[in-house]
Amino acid sequence: VQLVDSGGGSVQAGGSLRLSCAPSGNTGSRYCLSWFRQTPGQEREAVAVISKDGTTDSADSRKGRFTISKDKPKNILYLQMNNLTPEDSAMYYCAAAGRTPCTVQARNKYGMDVWGKGTLVNVSA
Repeated sequence: VQLVDSGGGSVQAGGSLRLSCAPSGNTGSRYCLSWFRQTPGQEREAVAVISKDGTTDSADSRKGRFTISKDKPKNILYLQMNNLTPEDSAMYYCAAAGRTPCTVQARNKYGMDVWGKGTLVNVSA
């Protein structure tokens, strides 16, 4: 399976973006879907995850502003990002894993199996 992430762009602070991730194959066996972010010189960090049963978890720094969801019939993963700040600027990657647990902490520690190529988000002040 390949993941194609999109939806990034340039917005002003306070704006919103919705990222999308469409798999080219069947992700049904992948238990955990997620969004990660990475800035230059930093490691990728999980932003939000969603398990196969729809349970979600988000990084504390973005709870209340970022929402992960998935369209099951279309098999598309989304990340709705509201009230963006310049600190949210980063390359965002969708990812899938067939492992548990599906939490931000666990995925930061144990990683993911499949990655998208990333979509760039730039938030200006």
